[in-house]
Amino acid sequence: MVDLVAAVEPSAVDALINEYEKLFDIAPEIAKGGPRHDSLRYQATIEIALERFLEAGNFGAFTTNFEDLGALKQLPGLAVQRLMSKGYGFGGEGDWKTSALLRIIKAMTEGLPGGTSFMEDYTYHFGPGEPKVLGAHMLEVCPTISTQRPRCEIHPLGIGGKDDPVRLVFNAQPAQGRVVGLMDLGDRFRIVSNDIEVVNPDKDLKSLPVACAVWKPAPTLATSAEAWIYAGGSHHTVLSTALDPEALTDFAQIAQVEHLRISDSTTIDGFQKEIRWNGAFFKLSSLT
Repeated sequence: MVDLVAAVEPSAVDALINEYEKLFDIAPEIAKGGPRHDSLRYQATIEIALERFLEAGNFGAFTTNFEDLGALKQLPGLAVQRLMSKGYGFGGEGDWKTSALLRIIKAMTEGLPGGTSFMEDYTYHFGPGEPKVLGAHMLEVCPTISTQRPRCEIHPLGIGGKDDPVRLVFNAQPAQGRVVGLMDLGDRFRIVSNDIEVVNPDKDLKSLPVACAVWKPAPTLATSAEAWIYAGGSHHTVLSTALDPEALTDFAQIAQVEHLRISDSTTIDGFQKEIRWNGAFFKLSSLT
């Protein structure tokens, strides 16, 4: 990657910066003529190099890791967000399972209303008011889940020991959707999904320097969180407001992978029984 970044032509970076100006509100400090404009140019350079690498290898998904950047000056942020918006799968911290799942779901929902993004539960609001989940990541949230014009900003990143990375900042568009996780159980895989309603934040999240989504999980935050834990749910997820739950079930059946769905009708007692029954089913199926 370092060699590919070094090989990117300045003219290609110029053209991409012009495209950014049409699509995003760019913070003055990284805009043309700003004191940190080189940081934006470097992130554009990473985007070009990464896309060339993916195209050359015919790859549909990729991962990054802030602990293994080598001579790269920034953790890819804006670059990853842009590539996700073009349909590539992505998983942070080397998470190949979520990267593959994101690519699969983007392929399944191509051309449909809504969007699909890499996601992580960042924090939980248990009250006062209605419990909700704030989802985000250190940089890499896909702009397809928003209808806002994103802001292109630069902020410090306290891990990784690299330069401050440029990223897009926005809030997810309110919509019905789901978060989906893929787990390796050792002898088989499991998909867990949770029906959600993406909502507007209760307040302006001025201190949050990354893109985010706020949602209400079905049936409640307490029940969904407990069920997710019982299922061994993953740390990273795919959030989609384009994916139909029946389509996900169809995919799981085609791939012969277990699918546990947390919905309005979920109870912990019933969910635990489903996990036990499914375990017996897949164990017996492996013997045939």
